Amino acid sequence: MFGSVVFAKVNFHTGCNLSLNTEVPPLPKANSQKAQSLSPAAQTTHIIFSKTQTKMPASLPMSRGPRVVRASKTVSAAHAASCSPRAPLRPQSRSRHLKHTSHPHSRRGDSVVTRVIPMLQGAANDQLPPDLPSYLFKERIIYLGMSLVPSVTELLLAEMLYLQYEDRNKPVFMYINSTGTTKDGRKLGYDTEAMAIYDMMSYISCPIHTLCVGTAWGEAAMLLAAGERGNRASLPSGTIMIKQPINQFRGQASDLDIYRMETRRVKIDTLAILAQHCEKTAEEIVADTSRPLYMSPQKAVEYGLIDNVLEKGRTKDVLVQP
Repeated sequence: MFGSVVFAKVNFHTGCNLSLNTEVPPLPKANSQKAQSLSPAAQTTHIIFSKTQTKMPASLPMSRGPRVVRASKTVSAAHAASCSPRAPLRPQSRSRHLKHTSHPHSRRGDSVVTRVIPMLQGAANDQLPPDLPSYLFKERIIYLGMSLVPSVTELLLAEMLYLQYEDRNKPVFMYINSTGTTKDGRKLGYDTEAMAIYDMMSYISCPIHTLCVGTAWGEAAMLLAAGERGNRASLPSGTIMIKQPINQFRGQASDLDIYRMETRRVKIDTLAILAQHCEKTAEEIVADTSRPLYMSPQKAVEYGLIDNVLEKGRTKDVLVQP
C-alpha cells in the first residue's frame, strides 16, 4: 500500500511561521489500475495533530521566502496556529538609523521603513564634530579665522553675495581673528585679497557688523574698521595692529621698479581707507604706520578704529541678530 508524504511550506524570515500541507505524489502509470482501486481517503492523507510537540529537524535550511521541505514529524496544533502563512517579511537591515513604523494605508502587519535622526553614542571625544561653519553661516555669521589667502577670500566673497541675495536688509556679522596677509613675518597672501573683501563689503547693501575675537593685524584691522559705524567692536582681550603693506619679490632687476610702484599704490589705498574709517588725516595715518602700531581694544576705541568693547553683562553691545 502506498504511504503519504508530508510536505511543509516554511517561511523562514522569523524561523517560526510555517504551514503544513499533505499531498500524495502522482502514482506511476504502470500502477494506474491499482490506484483506481484506492479510496479517496487513501489518496489524500490528512495530518492529525497530536497534543504533544516534537522538535523539527535541526538541519532545515534557513533562507528568505517560502520554501518546500520534507518534514518527518508532526508539530503541535498550538504552534501551527500561531504561525501565519501570510506573515510579511521583516526588513533585514540592522542599521541603527532605520525605524519600523506601521503605515496607516498599508495592510495589517505591513511595515514601512523611515529614516530618523541618528543618535550619537559613546564618549564625546569619539564623535565627529558638527559642521560649525554651516551653523554660523545659517545665522548670517562670517568667520575670518585664517590669513588672507586666495581660498579664504573666495569663500568670504561667495558668502557675502549669498547673504545679500537671501535678504539685503538683515545685517551680516563678520568675526575676525586673522593676521592679515602675513604670519610669523612671512608673506602668505596678496594685498589685493583684502581689497577684494573690502570692495565687496562696500558693494552689498547689507549692514556689516565687525567683531575682533582675537587678533586683527594689518589688512584684517582695515576690514575691522570698515564695518558699519557704531557696530565695530572687539572682545576685551583682542589685539589690533595697523601697519604698512609689505611685499616680497624675487626676479630680475628691470622688474623691481614695477613692483615698487605697485606696492606704493597699494600702500596709499590702504592708508586712505584707514584714514576714512578712523576719521583721521592721511598724514596722521602715515606717521602712525611708519612702524607697526599695536593697540588694545580700549586704545582702538580712542583711535576711532572700533566703537566699543564687548564685556560680560553689557547685553546691549552683543552682536547677535535680533
